[in-house]
Amino acid sequence: MPKGRPNTMNNYGVLLHELGLDEPLVTPLRERFLQPLMALLYPDCGGGWLDSHRAFVVKYAPGQDRELGCHYDNAELTLNVSLGKAFTGGALYFGDLFQVPSTLAKPLEVEHVVGQGLLHRGGQLHGARPLGTGERWNLVVWLRASAVRNRLCPMCCRKPDLVDDEGFGDGFTREEPATVDVCALT
Repeated sequence: MPKGRPNTMNNYGVLLHELGLDEPLVTPLRERFLQPLMALLYPDCGGGWLDSHRAFVVKYAPGQDRELGCHYDNAELTLNVSLGKAFTGGALYFGDLFQVPSTLAKPLEVEHVVGQGLLHRGGQLHGARPLGTGERWNLVVWLRASAVRNRLCPMCCRKPDLVDDEGFGDGFTREEPATVDVCALT
């Protein structure tokens, strides 16, 4: 089976596109459910223009990844769903947006409950406290809006310099010149 890393911070997990689940599962989830919801909840950061994603499952377990340091995501918005198994500890914590850094002296902590998900801005600083016992599996969907990221890369805060890639890549699109359909016979 293919085995790319889910992201640069997690060592254990799987990319859903490697399992062939983007088109039959994640794309319809984004288009039919998440995009309309995000348009209402997050209209100011691309919620109404979500046109790509990166979806993966990550695993936390003793002897493997047990926690995740403070970071922000390569996404305009993020969905994080706790899939299970039985575990203790591993609370998520949230701070300010990375573009407006402050000390994380008293971050907001949220217990991750199996079967429940959290929505947050990709640029919001966050992490996961150490897992106590058991295993925790999470579905993470980075939701991306090329209308936002084509103007400013969310990772480096500069105008993007694009290179070719397959699939959704990092969610950027090349601007094509406007064309119109005309009849070639007239």
